[in-house]
Amino acid sequence: MSDNSIFRRKSINNVLQQSEDSHGGGLVKILGVRDLTSFGIAAIIGAGIFSTIGRASYEGGPAVSLLFVFVSIACIFTALCYAQFASMVPVSGSAYTYAYVSFGEIFAWIIGWALILEYAVSNMVVAISWSEYFVGMLHGFGINFPDYLTIDYGTAHKAFLESQAGATKLTDSTLFAAKAYEHAPVLGSIKLLIDLPAGVITMLVTSLVYVGMKESRSASNFLVVLKLVVILLVISVGAFYVKPENWSPFAPNGAQGVLGGVASVFFAFIGFDSISTTAEECKNPQRDLPRAMIYCLVICAVLYVCITLVLTGMVNYTELKVDDPLAYVFQKINFDFMAGIISVSAVVAITSALLVYQMGQPRIWMAMSRDGLLWKRFSKIHPKFKTPSFATIVTGFVVAVPSLFLDMGFFVDLTSVGTFFAFILVCAGVLYLDYQGLSKDAKFKIPYLNGQFIVGPLLVVAIAFVIYNNTFFSELEAKPLLAFFWLVWAILSVLAYLHKFSILPVLGILTNLYLMTELGITNWTIFLIWLAIGLVIYFIYGYKNSKLAK
Repeated sequence: MSDNSIFRRKSINNVLQQSEDSHGGGLVKILGVRDLTSFGIAAIIGAGIFSTIGRASYEGGPAVSLLFVFVSIACIFTALCYAQFASMVPVSGSAYTYAYVSFGEIFAWIIGWALILEYAVSNMVVAISWSEYFVGMLHGFGINFPDYLTIDYGTAHKAFLESQAGATKLTDSTLFAAKAYEHAPVLGSIKLLIDLPAGVITMLVTSLVYVGMKESRSASNFLVVLKLVVILLVISVGAFYVKPENWSPFAPNGAQGVLGGVASVFFAFIGFDSISTTAEECKNPQRDLPRAMIYCLVICAVLYVCITLVLTGMVNYTELKVDDPLAYVFQKINFDFMAGIISVSAVVAITSALLVYQMGQPRIWMAMSRDGLLWKRFSKIHPKFKTPSFATIVTGFVVAVPSLFLDMGFFVDLTSVGTFFAFILVCAGVLYLDYQGLSKDAKFKIPYLNGQFIVGPLLVVAIAFVIYNNTFFSELEAKPLLAFFWLVWAILSVLAYLHKFSILPVLGILTNLYLMTELGITNWTIFLIWLAIGLVIYFIYGYKNSKLAK
């Protein structure tokens, strides 16, 4: 491939050599499979289980538990592909690096740029969720934090307008926000409202990540153990208060209501991607990364399903549109002691998710900077702490500042498109490397199941099913992207027949692509704007400064 092409690719040997060359002043290899699994659990079970799971349950009812099963299956297919790549290319950079060796520089840039958005936005959600639990915990101890320092301007102003309009049946959270707006100090004609705890915790965690991987590992392992103990306690205690009648209707808003929660919950599952960003700090990445990815996904999927069933069994799903659902359901049954334990634990446990995401993003920037696609300072390693120092500091500000001023709902809408895109390219990358014969020496390989006579017939059965149910054309009208989904499936059917593709990566592509069709227009609009900004930066700076160009 020409050095002037935007599709120029790095060879696997080139990637490994570059990593080796940079390791003299680079990262420290201290992570084992237990540490990696812990990081994965820390990232996946964060704000998702302590906060946004309530919003998803409100939309989909008890059947949201099936959404977690579906998303987990999609992630298992994808995680297997990640695991194979991680065993072949054990360097920092995650899906960015995997796309570079598979499809070329422009796709690598798009994935890296998308992951920057995904990691930053996910951490903003986590930081805001942490703030809500922290303020609630203080309130439980009789400490009242000034309300105008715990909420963003937009949420407070909207709640104030609702209260002034005389809306009936305002929720407690709306009344709190309206009150915060009334009591906020004024600068000129502007009310001063910020979510101070969200910004402060982000900078504190960033400081820990800056100081070193060893310290981050110890903190993460401790926090994950505490988190798992609390979640198992919630499941075991809550099971005694489940009322089966609350599970009826199981899917009150149908499949659309269930899948509508995709954006609210899927961002958490980027956690196993964050494991692969620490590849250069693993003692034995070829062996430990694949194991850790599978372990953490299975553990987290089981816990998410159990928690969802317990929550929707304890109270009616219509009551779960709150930001602290685990504490709320126990308050509802007058089990305030348990609610207090959850609030305190959530503050500690959500911190671990913040820690892992803040650790992952600088390492993606570092990998892009090493390749010349971002400025050199992003790949600078601190001589004492052995961490990507400048990239870590920038990450701290990028997350902390918006979390001070914007609300969680806004950020949830921004997540997932880039994640799905990265997942699809990783699955497709495995098919490409298998086709080229480049994965024969992989230390971990996806179990091969010949999809030659499976992918096509499955397509026929799926189309026949939706036509039989008279939903084919109505769904296409409601979700135009479904046409692209069916087209990709048809193309994969032909390619699978011709090249005997393995079925598991194909299923990874299809499940992620289908979930993408469930995302709203807001998700796509913001992603396309972000992508356009990224492409401008690439063609102004990255294209001509790329090391492959030189």
